[in-house]
Parts: sequence; structure tokens; C-alpha cells
Amino acid sequence: MAILRRSLLAVGFAAPVSSAPDDARRAERSLGNPHARQTVVEWFSLTCPHCAAFARDVFPDIRARWITPGNLRWVFDDFPTDMAALQAAMVARYLPPDRYERFLTTLFVAQDRWAYVDNNKEALWRLANDAGMDRATFERAVVDTELRDWIVGQAMDAESRWHVSATPSFLIADRVYEGAMPASEFARLLAR
Repeated sequence: MAILRRSLLAVGFAAPVSSAPDDARRAERSLGNPHARQTVVEWFSLTCPHCAAFARDVFPDIRARWITPGNLRWVFDDFPTDMAALQAAMVARYLPPDRYERFLTTLFVAQDRWAYVDNNKEALWRLANDAGMDRATFERAVVDTELRDWIVGQAMDAESRWHVSATPSFLIADRVYEGAMPASEFARLLAR
């Protein structure tokens, strides 16, 4: 999916804001044993159909084979490619960390029902409400410019530091792999 970070900045986003360690919105979102032998970082956009296919079709196998047994830690990093993805990422980060991954899965499974509809904010609200978010929290999330700027800043850092240029992308053993890949390819890379 095309990267629109520069266009996101062109509409008035400020420079990245440093993260406060006690800000739950900016806390790392991850699954698995924090002391696992390996860590994978996934950069994704919530409106990317390739990211959605990966989340639906491949990630459950990776989770069962590697994460649940404690052999892999999986870190989720936002890399929004458009405004709808950015807004959804902001809403997701307002949920408690224990509901984050389940909400991402919901967004990916329902992507055609919220990301590409005329009133995607209302469609996103319905999914957030189903995840337990109240309307006031949702409204705060979608206008949180500090969080918005932080997410864009994190994505820009991934772009400059790791040369991330597509979603999904994965950092495995200090190397970035672009594009959705089957679980068998992950197994091969993780077995190195």
C-alpha cells in the first residue's frame, strides 16, 4: 500500500512528540513472553488489505506455533498509510492493552465495513463501542492531536531508521521483510 506519511505531514502534523513512560496510549503493544528468544516487530496499516489478509490468514498460525508456547514476542507498530488508518490506530490505542490485539483483529476482519465506507468514523465508532469503548472516550481519541503526532512520528522513525516502505513489514533479527508472507516463510526465518 502506498505510503502517505509526507501527505499526512502536509496537512498540519507537528514534529514527533517524545513519549511519556506512563502514558498508556503510547505503551508498547505486544504479545508473548517478554523474555522470548526472538522478537518480531510488525508495521501495519489498519486500512491495508494485505495487512488484513495477514492478520486473518497467517497470524493465528504464528500465534499458535510461536507466541503461545513462549518462543516469540510480537510487537505491533502502527504505520498508517492514510487518514482512516491513522484515526483507527488512535482509537485502538485508547483501549486497554489487553483489548488492543482483539480490536485490531476485529478491524482487519471488518475492514470492508469501516475503512472504505462514506461515514467511516461512525462505522469505526460502532466497532469501538462493541469493544467496550464509550462515546466520550471515542470522541477524545479521534481528536487527540498529541497521539496523532506521536503515531506519525513513530512511523516516520521506522521509515528513516529501518527503511520501512510498505505494509505489512516485519523486523526479524535486525532485518526488515516487506509484504505478507505465509507462516511457513516465518518459520524458516525464525529458525535461523
